[in-house]
Amino acid sequence: MPFEDELGDGVTVHPYRPSWATEAADLATTLSRAVRSAVAVEHIGSTAVAGMSAKDVLDMMVVVPDPTASDVEHDLTWLGYRRRPEPWNNSEPAAGRHWPKMTFAPPVGGRAQNIHVRAVGSPTLRLALLFRDHLRASPQRTAWWSELKTAAAAVAPDLAAYGRLKYPAWCLLMELAETWARDTGWRPPDHGLLAGDDV
Repeated sequence: MPFEDELGDGVTVHPYRPSWATEAADLATTLSRAVRSAVAVEHIGSTAVAGMSAKDVLDMMVVVPDPTASDVEHDLTWLGYRRRPEPWNNSEPAAGRHWPKMTFAPPVGGRAQNIHVRAVGSPTLRLALLFRDHLRASPQRTAWWSELKTAAAAVAPDLAAYGRLKYPAWCLLMELAETWARDTGWRPPDHGLLAGDDV
């Protein structure tokens, strides 16, 4: 959930802004330098897809060997980031189990963003990259998802309601993404994970 200083008036979905890519690249550089255990920083979510309408919130993913044993919280807190305390921001389901993660809000007064910390090779990391790469490869599906989000934002009274409206369609979208991955042979980057490593 947003911190008090992040609360606004409802949900606004904007047409795609090329500046999102530039801002994300700059932020990735900052995060890569600040988080000592980071093996990669990825721009994810809707702002990472050219042509996608989205909330003006950057989603970045910091990839680390193990979020539970990482110094990432210390490093991000030093920059002013605030860890989101909700259970769903600290553990997420995939492949029949829950996987640890951390999610951080921006510093007070900072640019709207979410910093997601996930483990190298985890199924949850794979899903985040699959969502992005599938839509990057399909302008038609990007247009459809943009239209759905814009319509949901027009009737949602708050962020939680917006998420509930999108969720069933997101499940269908990810089924299409899995089919696309099988048909194209898509695989996420290994981020340094060696064959046979257990995550």
